[in-house]
Amino acid sequence: MRRIIACSLVLISQNVLFGQTDIQQHDKFKQLKDEFATPNVYRTAGGAPGHQYYQNRADYVMEIILDDQTQKITGKETITYHNVSPDALEYLWLQLDQNLFAQDNDFKHSRTSEMKNMNLNALVRMESQYDGGFKLTKVVDGKGAPMKYTINRTMMRIDLPEVLQPGQSISFSVDWWYLINNRDEVGGRSGYEYFEKENNYIYTIAQYFPRMCVYNDVEGWQNKQFLGAGEFTLPFGDYDVKITVPADHVVAATGELVNAKEILSGDQLKRLEQAKTADKQPVFIITQNEAEKAEKGKIKVQKTWHFKAKNVRDFAFASSRKFIWDAMVVKQEKSDVLAMSFYPKEGNPLWEQYSTKAIVQTLRTYSRHTFDYPYPVAISVHTKDIGMEYPMICFNGGRPEDDGTYSDRTKYGMISVIIHEVGHNYFPMIINSDERQWTWMDEGLNTFLQYLAEKDWDKNYPSRRGPAYKIVDYMKGDKNYISPIMTNSESVWQLGNNAYGKPATALNILRETIMGRELFDHAFKTYAQRWMFKHPSPEDFFRTMEDASGVDLDWFWRGWFYTTDHVDISIDGVKWYKLSTKTQVDQKLAKKQEEEDLFNKDISTQRNKTEIPKSYIEEDKTLADFYNTYDPFQITPADKSELDKFMKSLNDKERAVLQANKNYYEMTFSNIGGLVMPIILQFEFKDGSTEVLRIPAEIWRVNNYKVTKVFVFTKELIAVCMDPYLETADVDTGNNCFPRKMEPSRYELFKKEAGKQPNPMQKK
Repeated sequence: MRRIIACSLVLISQNVLFGQTDIQQHDKFKQLKDEFATPNVYRTAGGAPGHQYYQNRADYVMEIILDDQTQKITGKETITYHNVSPDALEYLWLQLDQNLFAQDNDFKHSRTSEMKNMNLNALVRMESQYDGGFKLTKVVDGKGAPMKYTINRTMMRIDLPEVLQPGQSISFSVDWWYLINNRDEVGGRSGYEYFEKENNYIYTIAQYFPRMCVYNDVEGWQNKQFLGAGEFTLPFGDYDVKITVPADHVVAATGELVNAKEILSGDQLKRLEQAKTADKQPVFIITQNEAEKAEKGKIKVQKTWHFKAKNVRDFAFASSRKFIWDAMVVKQEKSDVLAMSFYPKEGNPLWEQYSTKAIVQTLRTYSRHTFDYPYPVAISVHTKDIGMEYPMICFNGGRPEDDGTYSDRTKYGMISVIIHEVGHNYFPMIINSDERQWTWMDEGLNTFLQYLAEKDWDKNYPSRRGPAYKIVDYMKGDKNYISPIMTNSESVWQLGNNAYGKPATALNILRETIMGRELFDHAFKTYAQRWMFKHPSPEDFFRTMEDASGVDLDWFWRGWFYTTDHVDISIDGVKWYKLSTKTQVDQKLAKKQEEEDLFNKDISTQRNKTEIPKSYIEEDKTLADFYNTYDPFQITPADKSELDKFMKSLNDKERAVLQANKNYYEMTFSNIGGLVMPIILQFEFKDGSTEVLRIPAEIWRVNNYKVTKVFVFTKELIAVCMDPYLETADVDTGNNCFPRKMEPSRYELFKKEAGKQPNPMQKK
């Protein structure tokens, strides 16, 4: 609508008195001081470790035996625990995560279930008699004397005979065994896969030893029970581990193999050395032919593989006689990294083509955004349908069909899971957040960097998470089944969207829309480098991102991480104004234009142009008189004099504004979804040109739900659309344009066939 206004009026976009504004409207921009822990000597207000920051350490010496006949792990460990904290410790807490598979475990009893969601496999698991919990056979101190301990499900407390004072260390030993779980039958991050045709196994072993809990300034001992979703929180330390397996097995593990000359053949040693300089293509240490030959026989003799790892928070390994092994080097400024893959023939041709190179790309992208990868190796091990991460080693799914063909979903799913799990070396293996409490701190940040790595791999990569528009369906869903990101790992609805997708999307929006790439990348790298090999909290991340960028983001953290609000901003209306002097000249011109517009738009006028070729008065000129030529809107000398007088009363700047004859558009916006975000507008003008204007989220700071703003253009506007590049995860784009645009809703006619995803390779 076009309106004429007097220039004596003051044009403003908002005129709200703060004293009259409901205090509730300011909540979305209220600082997060009430939600954040108070800064102290351990953690600063800027998000950095404080001058008295500390973290305890735990060093391990272990001997592990894998029994391939009974699928049993037997272990001995000596733990040396260093109390670097300022606190005296009366007892120690250890994690017994394998007790998740004990018969009487909280995981099984606390899970809800409905028959409508059950299949036969789920029912089999419910009735499984498998008991995979730890069987402790000895807990003794450094002198061999028994120590008093209490097992509380997945936790164990060791009561110390003497208080462990600040600066002191203690060594103690634990012996144990357990039956390895079959992942196909009982699930789990760790376990074995059985290949019936050859009577062979692939073992991917983790959480297999009692591990020290974290003790820190945030909550003391982190001794929260393991219920399956919230993963692991562990202190850093050095590991010296000997793993005894059948002599024809190949072992991949956290750390460096220190007895390679005793374990590997001459050819294998030579190839391994070649791999350390191969930066273009992987070198096969064990070929597929060699692996196929090895898997046909079984050797009862055993060998012990010896690994050492410095400054890691955990230790995992994989073992099988089926493994093909390839490797190549990743060049870095300070130290090179050996990227290696271990996989059976069932993984080919995908794995030999993509696995090790996916490791390489991951290290390149992640290091660019954080720090150079500090460990000597990065390993990807093939498993069936899982992805799980540990320091320097991860277990990844992605298996072709038996005929060697695969769908694009299988291919990209495999590359993505390798990028993701290798990426976990950075979050949380080095930037060591509390996974048991906050899944998003490792999964969300890692998924964000995974998205960047996928695009570095292929600009057209079909990423599942990252772009704002991909989180829309989740954000607009039923709020009864959506949790804030800042919810404990065991209590969230839709863990994948909550802890992976939404935080990754939020970070991408910060990078692309709120902060810009330069500010974001600097702040993100600052966080990574501040907290590498340390234990950050959510506040440390939030504070560092603001501290290093100079951008106040409390409103963003509050909306995206502490609420379930969604983005739905509407353009409610647009009013078009032209300036007027309020003199008779302008009033007559405006009135004349309005009358002509109304007359010409009238339906009868339109039809009479063709229905009445010539009116009576046009045929007979004698019918015309004074009123047929009279112009009621004629500008008189008096009108001109009034206009001249008004113009002389203006100063030069006022006169210039008036004579510019610009267009003023008053737009009203509503925040329907509750989540405040920037308003990004694309204006389309009558001459065909366009212009994009970005309004920061702070426009909502006075009224969180409705704002009005005036825009000034020399050209006439014909349309305006909001969020043209789909940057904000707006769930309803139907109210993003004015005038409203028709959006098609597809009526789908499709008969869905049960079964696997399409595999075009099989049709060739």
